Formats: sequence, C-alpha cells, structure tokens
Amino acid sequence: MKNFPLPARLAVPLNLRLGVLALAALTASTVQAQEGSATLLAQNLRAPSLADVVVAATRTPQPLADLVADVSIVDRETIEASGATGLADVLARLPGVEISRNGGPGTTTSVFLRGAESRFTAVYIDGVRIDSQSTGGAGWEAIPLSLIERIEVLRGPAGAVYGSDALGGVVQIFTRRGEAGVAPYVGVGVGSRGTYKMDAGISGANGTLDYALGIARDESDGFNARPIAGQNPDADGYRSTSGNARLGLQINAAHRIEGTLLANDINSGYDNGLGKDDRNQHRLHALGLHWQAQWSANYKTRLSVTDGRDQYETSPSPYLTETKLRGYLLQNEWRYGAHQFTAALERREDHLTNAPIDRSRSQDALALGYGYQAGAHTVQLNARHDSDSEFGGKGTGSVSYGYAITPQWRATASVGTAFRAPTLYHRFSDYGLASLQPETSRNAEIGLRWAQGSNTFSVVAYRNRVRNLIAYGAAGSCVSPWGCYGNTARAVYEGVTLAGAYRIAGVNLRGSIDLQNPRDTATGKQLARRAKRHATLGADTQWAGWTLGAEVQASGQRFDEAANTRVLGGYGLVNLYASTRLARDYTVLVRLDNLADKDYQLARTYATAGRTFYVGLKWAPQ
Repeated sequence: MKNFPLPARLAVPLNLRLGVLALAALTASTVQAQEGSATLLAQNLRAPSLADVVVAATRTPQPLADLVADVSIVDRETIEASGATGLADVLARLPGVEISRNGGPGTTTSVFLRGAESRFTAVYIDGVRIDSQSTGGAGWEAIPLSLIERIEVLRGPAGAVYGSDALGGVVQIFTRRGEAGVAPYVGVGVGSRGTYKMDAGISGANGTLDYALGIARDESDGFNARPIAGQNPDADGYRSTSGNARLGLQINAAHRIEGTLLANDINSGYDNGLGKDDRNQHRLHALGLHWQAQWSANYKTRLSVTDGRDQYETSPSPYLTETKLRGYLLQNEWRYGAHQFTAALERREDHLTNAPIDRSRSQDALALGYGYQAGAHTVQLNARHDSDSEFGGKGTGSVSYGYAITPQWRATASVGTAFRAPTLYHRFSDYGLASLQPETSRNAEIGLRWAQGSNTFSVVAYRNRVRNLIAYGAAGSCVSPWGCYGNTARAVYEGVTLAGAYRIAGVNLRGSIDLQNPRDTATGKQLARRAKRHATLGADTQWAGWTLGAEVQASGQRFDEAANTRVLGGYGLVNLYASTRLARDYTVLVRLDNLADKDYQLARTYATAGRTFYVGLKWAPQ
C-alpha cells in the first residue's frame, strides 16, 4: 500500500562526500556532455552516439545531436548488465533520478525526476500511456524490466508536447522490434533469497512482415520487508509473469501498420499486522495500434489508438482499483529545409473504478511545434491547448534554444509550462474535493554540454515552480473526518545536475551528481524521501575476455514525512559485476550488489535488500 513521506534538512555522509570528490576529479579531468545531455549512466558497454534517434523530446524521431532537451538513453545491453530486478533500479542510476520503495521488488515504488512528485512523470510503453487515476502516476513495480529493449528519459516539464502529467519529465519505454532474419534468445538467472529469472523470445522480419514475441517469469522468496514490532517477521516474496508481442506490416514503401501488446501480472506479499500477510495483485496491460504514412519526402503522419489498464487488488484484505486509459493521437510532421513543423490532435479518456467511485473524464488537445536547426543554432517551440471535460481549457508552451559555441561545446536554455489534472480519486473519494484545480508548473533551465568522441560532460541548472500542489491535510469539507486533499501547497524543484563519461587507459569512467533543493515553499521543509545530494559513479574495463566493473550509488539524508521529523539516513552502496562470452552464443553475467551489506531505508520502517548475489546465462545465436 502507498506510504506517503516528507522532507527535511540534509546531512551528507562521508561516502557521498568522497563520491562528490571523485566525480569532481573526473569532470575536471575531461568531462563530456552529449547533446540532449543523454549520457548513458549505469554499468555500460556503449555510450549513446549523437546519431542515436530519440522520440521523447518532441514525440517525433530526432537525432540526439539536434535536441535541446535533457535526455538519457538506456539500451538493452545496459539493462542486461545491470542485473536489476526492477525498472526503477535501472532508472536510479541515471542523472536526476531518485526512487522510493515500500520494501522489495513488487511493492509500491515511486520515481522522482529532478525531485518532482512521482505522479509528475508521464510514462509510455510503445506509445501507450500508463497511469493510475487512484494513486496518480505509473505503477512502476508492474512494468516488467525483462521485456524492455530501450528507455528514453526526458528530464524537465513537457506539458506543451504531452499535455497533462509531464511536470517533472517523461519516460518512453520500448519493447523489441523485429529485424531481418530470425533472432531467438533464452535467458536464465538465479540469485540470493531464492531469486529466479527466466525470459525467452523470438524476433525477426521476412519481406513486409516483422515480429517480436517475448515472455518472462521472475520469482523471489524476498526478505522481511517490515522488521518492526507488530508485523509478521516472515519473508515477503513476489512473482511476476509477463509477455509482449509486436507485429508490423509494411504495406508498401509509404504505409506501415503496427500492433503492440505488453502485459504483466505481479503478485507480492506484505505484512498487515502480527501474523497477518496480504498479497498485492497488480495487473498491467498496454495495447496499441499504429498506422504510419510517408506521404512525401517531407510530410508524414502517424495515427495511434491505444488502451492502457492498471488494476491493483489486495487479498485477503479487500481492496480493488482499476484505471482504464484510452488514447487517440493523430501526429503530423512536415520538414522544409532546416525547418520542421508538427501538428497533433489528441484525445485522452480516463475511467476509474474504485468503489464507490465509478467515474470518467476526457481531454481533447491541439498541439503545435516548430523546430529549426542550421549551423550553430537550434530552436524548438511548442504550444498546446487541452480542453478538459471538467476543468475547461488549459494552455501550455515551451521555448528552447541551443547554440554550438564550438564543434565540441554547446549551450542550451529553455522555459516551459506544464500541468496535471487532479486524479479522479483526488476529486471523488471520501478524501477528495470535486473543486480541486490542476497543479501547474513553470520551469526554466540552462545547460552547457561538451562532447568529443565517446567522452562527454554536461551541467544543467534548473528551477521548476509548482502551484496548486495537491496535498493531504486536515479534515475539511470532504466526507472523511480524518483529512482531505486540497490545493494547499506550493513547491519548488531546483538544482544542478553534472554528468560525465571519459575513457582513459582502457577504463571507461562515468558519473553524475545532483545538487538539489526540492522543498515546500509554504513551510520551507524538504519534500519527502528526496535528498539534497545524490550521485552515481562507475568504471569498467576489459581483461582476459571479461568485462569487469564497479559502481557506487550514494544519497544524502532524507525525511519520511512533511514535518521533517523522521529522518532517513544517507547511504552509499558499492556494486560489482563481471560478464564474458562463454562461447559464440552464450554470455554469462555475475553481480554482487551492496557489497558492504549496508543497512538503509528508502521508506521509514521498510527494509531494503542487503548484500545480493546474482548470476545469469543468456543464449542468443549470433
């Protein structure tokens, strides 16, 4: 179940200070910044190239070199090398990302982009919007990592492109797409605490038809997630069964139809008192049908019809909530020399069933965009108007500019607005108020980036102010005598993110550090479960046919609730990994996470995994 925490003063532990010094030495030495600040951070075999194509920034494919936005890319190689169980664990190794979790994998998980609330990140799977109209935001724990091929993370508001929800950023997730030939794969892995993973699939293309199919099963006995008095001292395990399918038909040179499906059923345990256990049953599906037409060399359109569903149920304690999202998008793109024009019509329909709530709403939108890239100059303008069936009209806009100082150095600046409509639960539950207004934000940021070959460095400074922030407060005019939601808070998310990667003497070095101050401007308190400083550092090298690597994740002090009275101490984790090709078609990965068996918490009274060992074997014919 959700556990809502809060912020406070930050004390930086010694291991974080050492991490900061190490990163400073790295960045002073030669740091690099890629266009779009898309630095691949995690134990990595390949940094993103400026030729990589990204869709998260403008919703249309663009080379990374043409972006002004702050974007990171994670590919399949990086995901596999991570040995991570959950998507959030991979994202936590990127710049500007923190996570919180009520126990182990499979339990309620939050992802904070630049310190913004978890509900302020818009999440898409193969173009299908994922959200919960009950809790607000994506159910991160229900998105199966094993079936993901690529992740794009856009940091910063994008309301002028995506509409409601993208106050903190956007995460675009993509599954595998079939390519020429036939490519089967099978992977198995075992780890500490009875952890077992299996995934298999096949993809390919033959003439006009391409396909990709995959299945995955993850299980773990888990650990005692709530080692406190009054709770059952047993292990709280989980099991996850997921699958995906992607089928494309190239009708002719100009027209393509594609269908996508991803589904997951995750069942995890949690304590509900002494000797009492409940089960979370979380079901997710993302279904999409897409038609693309290239009418001329300069003009193309994309029509998408999507259906996303998020169902969360507990037993034997009875609770059930289900969100259904239907989406329709007609995207037009026209290029003329150095100019790019986009126009989109979009409709979104939300429905929440959470007894006694049975409510729907819709939003219709027109979005316009203009991009210019020539010589040293890059300009991106976006404007959007959303008409909500309950709130009326809401306009958002953004202006971004990039200037190439030299072939290696580039400066960027942008301003933009965004909003999130209150969830149906916020408005119509016993704790809700029908009169709640959308949360709104204004963001400004500047960046400086340097790239030379595979070496990069970036520094981005931002300030994002949010008004009408919805918070749970004292009893009021809602039905509940315990407390009500209200537009009672304001927040500011401001900070600086540094990221770098450098190769020296056969060793790949990478790192990022975030210095931020996410706070409630009414009280001056630090926002819950977010640190003022967090960092990642990593290095890998090749030796005798092996890839050997190490990484450090460090976070400063946080607070578990708004009053900033309950402290979550800072922590530093050291992880080691190694991989090698055993034969032409077989690869083995070995990981040891939390080497020092650090005892730390991401949410008060909830434990985290200690030292964890994992070994995986993958067969993929070359």
